[in-house]
Amino acid sequence: MTLFLPLLISLSFANQVRSAEVVVVPIKGSINPAVTEMFLKTLREAEQNGAAAVVIRLDTPGGLLTSTREIVKGILNSKVPVIAYVSPAGAQCASAGTFIALACPVLAMASGTNIGAAHPVSPIGKMDKTMEEKVVNDASAWITSLALKWGRNAQWAEKAVRQSVSINENEAVTLKVADLTAENITDLLSKIDNRVIRLDSNSITLRTKSAQINEVKLNFRQQILQSVSDPNIAYILLLLGILGIIFEFSAPGIGFPAIVGLICLLLAFYGLSALPVNIAGVALVFIAVGFFVLEAHAHSFGLLGLGGIVSLAFGSLFLIKPFSYLNIASRISSLLASFIFAALLFIIVKLAYKAMRRKVTTGKEGLIGETGDARTDLAPEGTIYIHGEYWTARTSDGSTIKKGEKVRAEQISGHILLVSKIIQI
Repeated sequence: MTLFLPLLISLSFANQVRSAEVVVVPIKGSINPAVTEMFLKTLREAEQNGAAAVVIRLDTPGGLLTSTREIVKGILNSKVPVIAYVSPAGAQCASAGTFIALACPVLAMASGTNIGAAHPVSPIGKMDKTMEEKVVNDASAWITSLALKWGRNAQWAEKAVRQSVSINENEAVTLKVADLTAENITDLLSKIDNRVIRLDSNSITLRTKSAQINEVKLNFRQQILQSVSDPNIAYILLLLGILGIIFEFSAPGIGFPAIVGLICLLLAFYGLSALPVNIAGVALVFIAVGFFVLEAHAHSFGLLGLGGIVSLAFGSLFLIKPFSYLNIASRISSLLASFIFAALLFIIVKLAYKAMRRKVTTGKEGLIGETGDARTDLAPEGTIYIHGEYWTARTSDGSTIKKGEKVRAEQISGHILLVSKIIQI
């Protein structure tokens, strides 16, 4: 017993049996810092609670490379088996999602799903040839190593990066990219039951058939960050932010429009940072704002305003790169939103400019140009009655104005009004 006890203990650790809960992490939409934070937090809790496995339910068009690397590192260093499941039916696992899926020891796909199209793109603008070659080579080496780690088709993985190839669930199983197909979570857990997975130096036998399913949900903060990463929401926030800032400039003083505008802009920039944004689209949106401001100050017979509308419409169409799967929902809706926003912005700027040019009617400045009566002789100083008040006044040219004559306020000097005589015909 003394000789065989250590051997029995080592064998028990080498063939652990996990029969607890299975944690399901839904990743829908772009891969961004909010998703990374949620996944890594869930992974830590799953390890602490001794979960049988963590299932990533993938339906993503891609996202940030930095966030993807953090998720992949978490998967590869996890003490709990992580299963990638491209689901529900009709879901996609493109770009960054492909790296995450191939990093998992088990990869399953639902019917009507696809995986691939992992060619890296720049979030803003277009990479030059040398930089693109470096990024593609780096991504190819990375995805190949992920595929080889779990015995998958490394040649196809490299093609997914270099040629942006994409395949459906049946082709993925045939080409040894995916391990199996499953119709739902229950079917998946039934099919992977008793599967042996080797993590680091340990072999783990999964017991998932009767495991309790615990699906993770985003908290309020993560829901907000995930929502603003939607291209439609980010686009609307960008427009509202610009509108708020312009409205605040038209009525100086930090107030409600400036606060709302800055918050909307910050949220929009956060969302756009996780999306493949075309820098030309962003530039056209801001150029449109410049045209609207110039139209309000210049008499161009509407030409600058028309240019702003056209610029905003094209900026909306070009804002998200067309090959990124993250287009704004409808070109018609984006054009309609552009025209409505352009009209609203133009009206606000025009009214604000007119208000700035309007004569002041309140305070001391409101007295300038008003007429009153001399209540004493002004030689050259005396008292006048103007705007419902008695004022000490002095003639602006040093002349004398007799009591009862009409005067006009020309200027304010401290507490004394400088006035001139109104010559009546």
